[in-house]
Amino acid sequence: MEKAAHPKAVWWLAFFCFIESSFFPIPPHPLLGLMCLAEPKKAIRFALVATIASVLGGLFGYAIGFFLYEAVGASIVGMLGLTETAPVAACYLREQGALAVFFAAGTPVPFKLMTITAGAIGMNLLTFTLAAIAGRALIFMVVGILFQVFGAPIKAMIDKYLGLLTTLFVVLVIGGFIAFTQLAGGDEEAGEAHICDAATEVQGDAL
Repeated sequence: MEKAAHPKAVWWLAFFCFIESSFFPIPPHPLLGLMCLAEPKKAIRFALVATIASVLGGLFGYAIGFFLYEAVGASIVGMLGLTETAPVAACYLREQGALAVFFAAGTPVPFKLMTITAGAIGMNLLTFTLAAIAGRALIFMVVGILFQVFGAPIKAMIDKYLGLLTTLFVVLVIGGFIAFTQLAGGDEEAGEAHICDAATEVQGDAL
């Protein structure tokens, strides 16, 4: 809590939000929560920093996919254990466009997979950026507003149920990865024809 209230904590928050959107596997949400918990009056400011840094990181992930997928992006996706899921992500990006980016940005689904894949398939940059802003603002700004308005009661609740809340958060993060992984295998086992079956053709035949 003491470190979370340190002035440099804001820079660390921005740093982790940036890299998490492009290649880092650990979400920055616990750090944001601790910072808001330590200084509820600055919660909206912290959430805004997290949103901006995360969107910029998403654009960096997009650039990796667009310019360096074969050299760098594929290795990052493989490191995350999502190589087989990348074509499915590409499919949903083609089918749903902004909605797929918004869903990934605002849920525990691995956002970095979507940012890199969006770049790899050459998704419209403006559409990607607006959807990323909306999704990241949703997941971060809601936290900031809640702490700003209900700082003391939320702090008391978290102090009381910290273990349970941490467990639920970890389950959601792991569940997001598993859900995306299972999407790749589910259609194959069912043997059903779907537009996603043709989602392996992306920019430069990278996926």
